[in-house]
Amino acid sequence: MTQDRLAPYATLLLRVSLGLMFLAHGFLMKVLTFGLSGTMGYFGSLGYPPVFGAIVAIAETLAGIALILGVWTRAVSLLTLPILIGALLQHTGNGWVFSARGGGWEFPAFWIVAMLVQAGLGAGAHALDLGRLTGRRPAIA
Repeated sequence: MTQDRLAPYATLLLRVSLGLMFLAHGFLMKVLTFGLSGTMGYFGSLGYPPVFGAIVAIAETLAGIALILGVWTRAVSLLTLPILIGALLQHTGNGWVFSARGGGWEFPAFWIVAMLVQAGLGAGAHALDLGRLTGRRPAIA
């Protein structure tokens, strides 16, 4: 186990970075840039129920906010995995480089690993501990 006094701050940096990435993908791209109707149309064009586009956009936005604030970090990190695994499966046939046509699979694969690391590390420094404020803790704190 890491005993370094800087580990909580490194964990904070990872948590906030991942949260910002989820906000960029969920809110900035799927909500503000494409709009929920555009995102839903894209998901429909891939053969998924269009409502999945809205669900993913909202889930990514909420996950980003929760990670930045440090709210239920471990649970949120694990709950993002189905979205990321779906993205990985969608990009698997496009090859390695994410800048290739259709995007490659290495970015979603790395993001899955990073979320597993975050789940293992917990929230780190400067996290909003809602469990302490409410007297209740989630099953995975």
